[in-house]
Amino acid sequence: MLLRIIRYCSTFQAYLDDRERLRLALLFNKYPNKIIEECFNYLLLKYKIDQPLNFNNYNLILQKIIETPIKEKIPVDYGKTMLIHFTYCSSMKTFPKKFHALWDKYFCESPINEVLPILGTRNVKNLQRQLTYTR
Repeated sequence: MLLRIIRYCSTFQAYLDDRERLRLALLFNKYPNKIIEECFNYLLLKYKIDQPLNFNNYNLILQKIIETPIKEKIPVDYGKTMLIHFTYCSSMKTFPKKFHALWDKYFCESPINEVLPILGTRNVKNLQRQLTYTR
């Protein structure tokens, strides 16, 4: 949300106002101030902004963020891809390695070998999950 605020606010004062509105909305929804600050700082680190935003450098940083290319999603061919999701726990640490070894062992010369298995966990550390579970 902070990224959207930076992209849409053309002046530094508008950015400050919207940032405080966002902070208040998150505080009213019982998010700890520490988590809010971590998220704000993470966004600045993600775009390699190592100096605090101020009136003088806001337009330069705004331009830098706007010019940063947005990562495009690669279309997935579901006819050739099999997505396998599992809940991660410490005992499942070696599961992907073992799965691929068994896949290669038993389906090596089978027509199903053209299908690409992609393993993923449901416990991905992303902002939405972190904000949901750290209230």
